[in-house]
Amino acid sequence: MEPGDPAAVEQLFDAVAPSYDRLNDLLSLGLHRHWKRRLLSMLRPKPGEHWLDLCCGTGDLALLLARAVRPGGSVIGVDSAAAPLRCAEQRSRQESWLPLTFRKADALQTGLPDASADGVVMAYGLRNLADPARGLAEIRRVLRPGGRAGILDFNRLDPEVPAARFQRLYLRRIVVPVASAAGLQEQYAYLEKSLQRFPCGQQQEDLARSAGFKEATHHTISADQMGILMLQG
Repeated sequence: MEPGDPAAVEQLFDAVAPSYDRLNDLLSLGLHRHWKRRLLSMLRPKPGEHWLDLCCGTGDLALLLARAVRPGGSVIGVDSAAAPLRCAEQRSRQESWLPLTFRKADALQTGLPDASADGVVMAYGLRNLADPARGLAEIRRVLRPGGRAGILDFNRLDPEVPAARFQRLYLRRIVVPVASAAGLQEQYAYLEKSLQRFPCGQQQEDLARSAGFKEATHHTISADQMGILMLQG
């Protein structure tokens, strides 16, 4: 499975969708929920705003956003894989009053109008795109002038630093064996391969500025294991 292959990535997330939330809780000890809340606390979505969750997966961030923008706001969750979207829609039906809709679309070409969103989030999606630079350009296109965006993902580290050695150990000795027990060894082995082609924090900042963002700042969290790219349109 080659990183950046759209068809392979879609098949990967269709395969992991039924186990995705349970495995995320297990493998991160529930910390992925804290990281997502941290992202939103930095972005400060407000009631009445209109937000987009790209690569929304099973809907964690979209649900959090929809609660934050009430009353008067709205959230659109976008993903290219059908199975995670079905999970997201099922979860959203439990809170049917939330201003939340989902659509199947490519994050590189959402089909949404220019300057239609007050804010955009993406969690663990930029790394999987065929072209992260095009992904950032699409975020800038749909974001209104002065809007804000935040991207949460693994942090690509210098392979020689201790934090990078810990990251490799975590992926190889914990993530892959646990996923193997669920029959998903290949899908989770992909994580390390996808990190090898992922731009580091400084490169993400440079790509974002080239895409037209006025401000781009990459922050590391969780002992440098995760990164949040904060963007201003």
